[in-house]
Amino acid sequence: MLKYFKGSFFITVIGLICAYFWGEHAHVGSGFISLFIVIFLSILEVTLSFDNAVINAVKLEKMDDKWRHRFITWGILIAVFGMRFLFPIIVVSVFSGLNLIAVTKLALYDVDKYAHYLHLVHAPLVTFGGAFLLMIFLAFFFNPNKDTHWIGCIEKPLLKLNCIKYIDVTIAIIALMILEKFIAPEQKIAVLLSGMFGIVLYLIIDSVSNLLECIAQKKAELLGGSAKLGFIGFLYLELIDASFSLDGVLGAFAISKDIIIICIGLAIGAMFVRSLTIYMVDMNTLKQYLYLENGAHWAIGFLAIIMFISTNIEVPEVITGSIGLVIVGAAFISSIIHNKKNCKVIENSNC
Repeated sequence: MLKYFKGSFFITVIGLICAYFWGEHAHVGSGFISLFIVIFLSILEVTLSFDNAVINAVKLEKMDDKWRHRFITWGILIAVFGMRFLFPIIVVSVFSGLNLIAVTKLALYDVDKYAHYLHLVHAPLVTFGGAFLLMIFLAFFFNPNKDTHWIGCIEKPLLKLNCIKYIDVTIAIIALMILEKFIAPEQKIAVLLSGMFGIVLYLIIDSVSNLLECIAQKKAELLGGSAKLGFIGFLYLELIDASFSLDGVLGAFAISKDIIIICIGLAIGAMFVRSLTIYMVDMNTLKQYLYLENGAHWAIGFLAIIMFISTNIEVPEVITGSIGLVIVGAAFISSIIHNKKNCKVIENSNC
């Protein structure tokens, strides 16, 4: 197991060293405080993204080895520099009217003003992420090919609704319409557009992904191999990671205003999540524990709702992370119980 996390531990050591010296550079004597904040942020990121690791593992199983490797190398760079540093700067630049260089200077040298601008774009950002994650949740439970039911009394009736065309899109739009009633007038348009963009982007990526899966499957049948995804699977994973990270990035500013410290802490957490993803794929964890995928999607659904709620009410990150852990943990325990029951049935039949 250690071999899967060697890279994560290496990044942790480098990150902690950088955090200490950056802390001392920013405020003499605050190096150890910076270390504590980085450790806390990294643990928080892992807690928030545990269900993300399960979802990533589902998609990663369908990707070839080359793109799996790129998910760890290129993907971690995109996750750290792109989503944790560059993306918030671009968003603040768009909404504030300032150029990228000016916003970058704010992020590095005037953190209070930068945090203020980021707070102003909080509602549109989390609405986009919430809408994208809600579509993932709905698409899973309305999938006609879904044959594993964890909470049967809910999941089986949901599956019957898949006969209604575009039921997932309809529910997502209705959710946005309800959310719009609780948004401040000056942000209504931005929130609605962000939510619609999240829905449309999911539909585009999912459609292209399904198309390429079909093409890959036909090629695999001709060549006698198995269908594998490449770039589009990688892109899909990065978008899922981006949606998951939005809430964590924004919430991190409640713990620290220093964007460098935030990036280091979230980067360490993101690296462990990726290592956990690869471990689950190689160990066939999803096949061994039947209800993990269902639990992860339930956690995604709750996270989407929490993101919508956070547009108007502040939701502590501890609550967000705890809900995901509890749900996935419950699915894991249910899977163990299911496996034990199956073992007993097999033993009895052999007797």
